[in-house]
Amino acid sequence: MAATTRMGPEERAEGLARMGTGELDVLVVGGGIVGAGTALDAVARGLKVGLIEARDFASGTSSRSSKLIHGGLRYLEQLDFELVREALTERGLLLHRIAPHLVRPVPFVFPFSHHWERPYIGAGVALYDTLSLTMGTSRGLPHHRHLTRSGALRVFPALRRDALVGAVQYWDAQVDDARYVLTVLRTAAGLGAHVASRVQATSFLREGEHVTGARATDLETGQELEIRAKQVVNAAGVWTDDIQEMVGGRGQIHVRASKGIHLVVPRDRVQASSGLILRTEKSVLFVIPWGRHWIVGTTDTSWDLDKAHPAASRRDIDYLLDEVNRVLRVPLTRDDVEGVYAGLRPLLSGESDETSKLSREHTVAHPVPGLVLIAGGKYTTYRVMAQDAVDAVAHGLDGRIPDSVTDRLPLAGADGFAALWNQRRSLARDAGLHPSRVAHLLRRYGSLVHEVLALMKEDPDLKEPLAGADDYLRAEVVYAVRNEGARHLDDVLARRTRAAIETWDRGIAAAPEAAALMAGPLGWSSEQVEREVEYYRKRIEAERAAQEQDTDQEADAAQHGAPEVVPEDLAT
Repeated sequence: MAATTRMGPEERAEGLARMGTGELDVLVVGGGIVGAGTALDAVARGLKVGLIEARDFASGTSSRSSKLIHGGLRYLEQLDFELVREALTERGLLLHRIAPHLVRPVPFVFPFSHHWERPYIGAGVALYDTLSLTMGTSRGLPHHRHLTRSGALRVFPALRRDALVGAVQYWDAQVDDARYVLTVLRTAAGLGAHVASRVQATSFLREGEHVTGARATDLETGQELEIRAKQVVNAAGVWTDDIQEMVGGRGQIHVRASKGIHLVVPRDRVQASSGLILRTEKSVLFVIPWGRHWIVGTTDTSWDLDKAHPAASRRDIDYLLDEVNRVLRVPLTRDDVEGVYAGLRPLLSGESDETSKLSREHTVAHPVPGLVLIAGGKYTTYRVMAQDAVDAVAHGLDGRIPDSVTDRLPLAGADGFAALWNQRRSLARDAGLHPSRVAHLLRRYGSLVHEVLALMKEDPDLKEPLAGADDYLRAEVVYAVRNEGARHLDDVLARRTRAAIETWDRGIAAAPEAAALMAGPLGWSSEQVEREVEYYRKRIEAERAAQEQDTDQEADAAQHGAPEVVPEDLAT
């Protein structure tokens, strides 16, 4: 089978068959941004690569971030200049070379509550811009500017006048984190990597102390398989310690999970033309523009409960509302909250008891021959993490391995994006769509938009908006299954689209139509369609119940009320 960026049901089956025969150079365990980046880096160096993920791609940390590509302004205050420099370098690469269709600039206002903050914070922002300039990565981003109180209120009218004496505005970048992971994986698949979700590593294959692959279970069919590989990379994020236990004893890397929650509110609830960043006693707070919405976040608290479904509690939500309402002229209430999501940061465990003080840097370890562990880091620096992991892999492989090329490898959909963006009105006219719809598609798929438009040409009904989530077209649901590895309804509503956090009912109204559209390419029966809808509804109900609980323990218990989705052929 020729390499393709498609990750549909047929490609998944073929990939699993290929992984179960012969021997890979590298098997990556974990389908978040670090695992995806590692698979791409390895296959782009000419290695034979497979990747497995126990749930959906990006279903953990990598779909629940602040969705920012940034240097980390607050790390300057911690004097972590190297981390900021590295992240700013990556920000520039992603904006201008690697993924200009997915990563875009976003402005932030940083208000001062005291006059003495202007020289202090201003110096920090100036250094931020200077570091970016010295890395040659600030092209296309405006330089920061100082604002008077009146000037800041013109940019962000929603601020209370007595909440600031002035401000500085600077620029960073943002991304749809889950979509970015998918695009990295599709780029890897296009170069020949075998990729499969819902495949869980259960143990390592061993020859003495040497790890020679992994035993895994296809959770969709129950099939057991052995995947042989010269090197295995554990990129399991907050599950790093669990994977290490599979080789016995304490590992070389210890990860602590830090919970971060975010709120999604309608754009009209906060009158502003820029994002906002605030200092809090514990960390920083962002108000981030997100299409027709704002994302408000985040928290930073230790979490040692269910890693698969971290729960947001009432206390978490009230904390964010209280912090942002300190500066808003018209306070936000719980009734303004459309969506809530919680994610876990995999932080390298250190001396501190506070997760906000643990390291955002990453580390690579070789606990036993044949196994590489990569953990820590930030979303923005995933490519550097992946490069370091594959450099470690190279030491365990015979023969010379080429250097990484991902710093100059555009992702699928990047080539030709600028020209297509300029042609968006003619594209819209030819497709019979409104120009704003084509702009939406281009920002999600880049030059792969032609594949989505082709679906609509085959079936004009797919041009219609998805009922209950009309920011998205019906074609995007079908495309998610055929091309993007979606296996279940939650995959589409929570990650391929963002209906689960962008609609008042968290995507429940969109569920029946989305499931019906998925049924054809996945071969679902009517019973399976109904079961997918019911599972999704119960998951949302459990999340809502958790968000009414005061403590993490109570919220976690409430969220356990939702069953995990069970594939039809395993149901009894």
